[in-house]
Amino acid sequence: MVTSVIDAVVDDLKTQILSAELHPGDALTEAEVASRYDIARATAKAAIERLVAEKVLVRKSHKTARVVKLGPEDVRDIYRTRAYLESEVLRRLAERALVPVEARVANAEIDALWQQGEWDIVDPDMRFHTALIDALGSARTSSVYGSLAFEVKLCMAQLQGSQRLSPEIIVAEHARLMEFIEAGQAASAAALLEEHLSRARELLAGALGGKPGPEAFLPSSALAPGESAAGAAE
Repeated sequence: MVTSVIDAVVDDLKTQILSAELHPGDALTEAEVASRYDIARATAKAAIERLVAEKVLVRKSHKTARVVKLGPEDVRDIYRTRAYLESEVLRRLAERALVPVEARVANAEIDALWQQGEWDIVDPDMRFHTALIDALGSARTSSVYGSLAFEVKLCMAQLQGSQRLSPEIIVAEHARLMEFIEAGQAASAAALLEEHLSRARELLAGALGGKPGPEAFLPSSALAPGESAAGAAE
């Protein structure tokens, strides 16, 4: 029962961070968490420790835990790690010509949101990529990606409303990725993924105070000449 309470508190605090109810640098004390959720201090402490372990909160030398604030180099490290993992998974899926239904559904949802003029596509975007990872059928790979996925969501959530996330490019590149996988074109899928993630990586790094690399400004190979939209961060 105590574990389930901790899980519920951890999940709710993550939701508040992703929805910007809690901001980067905000402090979270045991007393505050205990009061907010009407739980014991020991339970609040366990929830905070879990969030610190998952890199959602940071705490230095016994000081108060604070919501993590990601910088340009954090984004680059997160996205390069993501690229290593996703690239190999796409190659494996292409060998089997396997495109999960969940990936198609998620991309259709992004497209529908885009048609409505909505730019907040973090959730269906991550469901698309997570569906591909899960299709590999490896519980350990899915678990590793799951821990990385929150950091990716955090990168994207910090930019919501900035219109740096271009659903048009994201939908087009997702669709092309699925075409390559279904056709068994592993190298093409991996190359497009690198384009897809490196553009996003540099746009995000630039938006968080760094100098964006040249990848941020490359047109999307998934769009016909003249169709390419403004940069997309994913």
